[in-house]
Amino acid sequence: MNKSLGFKGEQLAADFLTRRGFEILERNFRFDRGEIDIIARKEKLISFCEVKTRTSNAYGSGEEAVNLRKQRQISKVAEGYIGDRELDDFDFRFDVIVVEVRRSSTKIRMIENAF
Repeated sequence: MNKSLGFKGEQLAADFLTRRGFEILERNFRFDRGEIDIIARKEKLISFCEVKTRTSNAYGSGEEAVNLRKQRQISKVAEGYIGDRELDDFDFRFDVIVVEVRRSSTKIRMIENAF
């Protein structure tokens, strides 16, 4: 996937979250050797979001791309984020946002508590 498609997908995902009442706290947050695409907050919930943008399912679906290794990496980055901030009063979850960009339409799905 090219970077411009990935950036477009992340922007669409951020807009999607904002429309649902989330505040975007971070984009492309890096810690150690990992990254979380979007960290968003809604009331007392912080969502660590992995965004997968696809133009087809030829290489698998977006959610399939978030395998166990990727989940562990995201979890480590989330621990780093939480450790750097005082977030005792928050709940956390890991979400996957799949952006499917087709010629005639774009669909966005959010899998809450994906792992």
